[in-house]
Amino acid sequence: MTNKLYYNSTYLTDWETCIAETIEREDGLYVILEETAFYPHGGGQPCDLGTIGDIPVLDVISEEDLVLHKLERLPDDLSVTCQIDWKRRFDHMQQHSGQHLLSATCLDLYQFMTLSFHLGEDYCTIDIEAPELSPKQLHSIEWEVNRQIYQNHNILSYFVTGDEASQLKLVKQPTVTENIRIVEIKDVEYNACGGTHVSATGEIGMIKLLKTEKIKGNTRIYFKCGYRALAEFNNTQHILGTLSSKLKTGKDEIIDRIEKWENEQKQLQAENNLLKEKNDDYVVLELLTQQEGKQIAKVFEDKSLKDLQNLANKLTAKSDVPVLLATSAENKVVFAQNGSAKVSCGAFFKEHLSSYNGKGGGSDKLAQAGFPTWGDALAFYEFARS
Repeated sequence: MTNKLYYNSTYLTDWETCIAETIEREDGLYVILEETAFYPHGGGQPCDLGTIGDIPVLDVISEEDLVLHKLERLPDDLSVTCQIDWKRRFDHMQQHSGQHLLSATCLDLYQFMTLSFHLGEDYCTIDIEAPELSPKQLHSIEWEVNRQIYQNHNILSYFVTGDEASQLKLVKQPTVTENIRIVEIKDVEYNACGGTHVSATGEIGMIKLLKTEKIKGNTRIYFKCGYRALAEFNNTQHILGTLSSKLKTGKDEIIDRIEKWENEQKQLQAENNLLKEKNDDYVVLELLTQQEGKQIAKVFEDKSLKDLQNLANKLTAKSDVPVLLATSAENKVVFAQNGSAKVSCGAFFKEHLSSYNGKGGGSDKLAQAGFPTWGDALAFYEFARS
């Protein structure tokens, strides 16, 4: 059984101990320490990292009463000095304590029970038992949880028996019946939890709720605490500053400026579409005038697939001959006819595309295909044209 120092103090970062056992497995080398402050994966919280005898710790897992530490290589001596990556540990403490407080606030304000918790590398989430959250509810939760942070409630952790646990107003009854670890936020809640936590809510710093999404009939809240929330704020400020500079306006006027810009873009797009339609009409007239034989065929350098489809529809509306168009801009080919021709565009593509590395298909009257290179597209175009 490993003596788990992280239960005694989450602020212990350096200690000396002995290696009780070394284990070699297919996935790597592990050591079991007589006593460890390295927290293993569990309860939605990632493991601690750091060094054992100056050797980087790659992973920490728990197996029954033992804690296994995965190392790059085994230490030369059995007596080792261990060190926790404090930045990572304190980040996890802020996020986990913040989650407890956030879940307690959701329950207190709206009776929304927390169903699960995830502490990721970038952000954290809780899934709450609510079909949706209104913007007003989200604002109220964020305001209240930060108010509770500033109250600086003490956070205590201790072990109790099953009988003692039954006397506490726990958020959720634990599955174990003995040696139950309680994390208590004074005057807020009691929770059965084995994770690492700060000593008072003030150390959480702040909690920023980022967004929500519906998940299996419930609601997932994305959030960040402490230094993560500060980094999020700094990143947002940087983005706002950049936008303000590029738009040459104050930050308070960015939204109005973007809305004005969007309206201008819509107007320009409408004018551009009108000009494009007129240009397509000229191209159609030119192709009809230059038609030779029983087909209309043309290669373009600057057209998109959508452009080719639009031209093909206009041409087949004015001519009974098949239309074959290609564009080197996107390595695409379009084949169309209005029903007068005996050939099926889709069937023709299906039969021959694979010989030219093409992929696509369509109906009897319109088919389109894409190719990995312009050489393939042009070869297919010439074959189809012949």
